[in-house]
Amino acid sequence: MADVKKVVLAYSGGLDTSVILKWLQDTYNCEVVTFTADLGQGEEVEPARAKAKAMGVEEIYIDDLREEFVRDFVFPMFRANTVYEGEYLLGTSIARPLIAKRLIEIANETGADAISHGATGKGNDQVRFELGAYALKPGVKVIAPWREWDLLSREKLMDYAATHEIPIERHGKKKSPYSMDANLLHISYEGGVLEDTWTEHEEDMWRWTKSPEAAPDTPTYIELTYRKGDIVAIDGKDMTPAEVLTYLNKIGGENGIGRLDIVENRYVGMKSRGCYETPGGTIMLKGHRAIESITLDREVAHLKDELMPKYASLIYNGYWWSPERSMLQQMIDASQVNVNGVVRLKLYKGNVIVTGRKSDDSLFDANIATFEDDAGAYDQADAGGFIKLNALRMRIAANKGRTQF
Repeated sequence: MADVKKVVLAYSGGLDTSVILKWLQDTYNCEVVTFTADLGQGEEVEPARAKAKAMGVEEIYIDDLREEFVRDFVFPMFRANTVYEGEYLLGTSIARPLIAKRLIEIANETGADAISHGATGKGNDQVRFELGAYALKPGVKVIAPWREWDLLSREKLMDYAATHEIPIERHGKKKSPYSMDANLLHISYEGGVLEDTWTEHEEDMWRWTKSPEAAPDTPTYIELTYRKGDIVAIDGKDMTPAEVLTYLNKIGGENGIGRLDIVENRYVGMKSRGCYETPGGTIMLKGHRAIESITLDREVAHLKDELMPKYASLIYNGYWWSPERSMLQQMIDASQVNVNGVVRLKLYKGNVIVTGRKSDDSLFDANIATFEDDAGAYDQADAGGFIKLNALRMRIAANKGRTQF
């Protein structure tokens, strides 16, 4: 431990990271630099500065990363229509590579020889933080207190804080029974009653969204303008990436959109139940698939759909900074050059319904697709030969008496 002189800690100012800060100072006898990221979690981050100062920290970083988060991480992921295991929009997963990147940048700026995080030894986040750190700074030392100490319960953490006079903010209200993580893309809930997969989630758990039953009886219409696969305007008003997601979260939440209750497979091997609110992301996914439906070539669209589960697994498992994710991203981004236009959506009681899409780059030709007389644009007689050629291998097999089952 003597070789660790300075550590950059991902610091929220809450119980866990406050205890970690003191534990690092005492266990490693080192200087601690704190880094607090504003990713749009909806909570004040500045109080972390006062808490860190009170514990003797001299180098304190508090960064507003909302625009970078959406522009460089969320938007690229949504260009791929990324969904993990058919449902999860990867709200926690996609934030971790940015935090890892900033931890390494600060380590380089301050001359630190180690980084530290508050992820437990049971979860995915330890993998995501550390794979990112090693990819960006191969020789960095990573300190994961939850894998080293014996403070493995909230009671022990509270006792440690009391013994070492660590200031812990106490609210008058009852603490949430859930382990929660939030950023501009989503908010997640784990633990508590959710650890019984048969127990229904509690209505008062949700923070961002109305229940579909309580959502307005009148639908809300919005128009999303796309440029190279990214939303650049809503209802004709230009917006930055973070402004787009902030607005969609608000309007989606009001209409009961984006709730999810799933059991997912963690990379470390266990199954975990989680509930998620991703109102803006749910709208973005529907809209993006709609604009791609008229602007992407069929085989390009199908290839993207085949690659997406692999891309989703790379993000979920912590391989954002890997060469294979970078390669896939280049392919995905190349497919988005002509994904331009406008999508009209109807938001109604938890549903996102596509009602229109248009683009100067549309491949939809009404003259060919029409059920009316197409004036020779498509010769229907050509279909006969097409079908026979595609049936040839099956006809040969049938003539040989072969069956498939």
